[in-house]
Amino acid sequence: MITKQRPKWATVLPAAVASIALGLVVLAALWPALFAPMDPDKTDYAATLQAPSADHLIGTDQLGRDLLSRLVYGTRSSVSIGFGSTSIGVALGCLVGLVAVAGPRILDTVVMRVNDIGLAFPEILLALLVLAVLGPGTVNVMLAIGIGSAPSYARLIRSRAQLIQTSLYVRSAVGFGVSRGRILFRHVLPNAFGPVLILATISAGTNIIVAAGLSFLGFGAGPPNPEWGLTLAEGRNFLGQAWWIGLFPGIAITTVVIAVTVLGRALESRSESDTP
Repeated sequence: MITKQRPKWATVLPAAVASIALGLVVLAALWPALFAPMDPDKTDYAATLQAPSADHLIGTDQLGRDLLSRLVYGTRSSVSIGFGSTSIGVALGCLVGLVAVAGPRILDTVVMRVNDIGLAFPEILLALLVLAVLGPGTVNVMLAIGIGSAPSYARLIRSRAQLIQTSLYVRSAVGFGVSRGRILFRHVLPNAFGPVLILATISAGTNIIVAAGLSFLGFGAGPPNPEWGLTLAEGRNFLGQAWWIGLFPGIAITTVVIAVTVLGRALESRSESDTP
């Protein structure tokens, strides 16, 4: 059966739109004043729960604060937790995977069995267990999500490293007397990192959702921080009279997650097409 090949634009266009969307998100995180019309913490009790209008494009919250400004200023906190936790998970997972590969067989078995136990639990459940020990807070949420996502990266880097160790150039390096550590960090890790980067790009969206969920439950940033999950939690009490408070943070989270996922899938497709 002949399968019809997808046109190139069908892959490039979504990736380009996702890149533009993420570029705007990065700009909002770095320079929120470019997009925010007002002070995000300025209260105006005469303007509480106002619907979207010319003065407040997406309305105001229960304290009369401009919701658009709060969403823009909340970008830095929300996205930083998502991408920061991904970086922690990648670093910790790569370390565990390389330790398993570099050590004796008994160490590899023990490390990976413990890692498999971590894989058996959902990431958000592992994050909650870590937060039960560390306590709530933005930094602790970042650490918790990173630790919860590390087992996936450890399993992937170990499998890729084992495959690369059988390659000709690694065996040649061993024959020339290159040290074990140099082989791992100079030859194995760089060549094994491509699939890890793709997984990290896709998983960053999931981590943003988990971070928002933990903030929604009260484990993340506290008031008056304009973090998206916290704003979403505040809006649930006013759904009947001020639906916009809960709607627009949800749209912001969904947009970023879709953009990150589309970009990750594009990288995955490109990697597969480059593979002989």
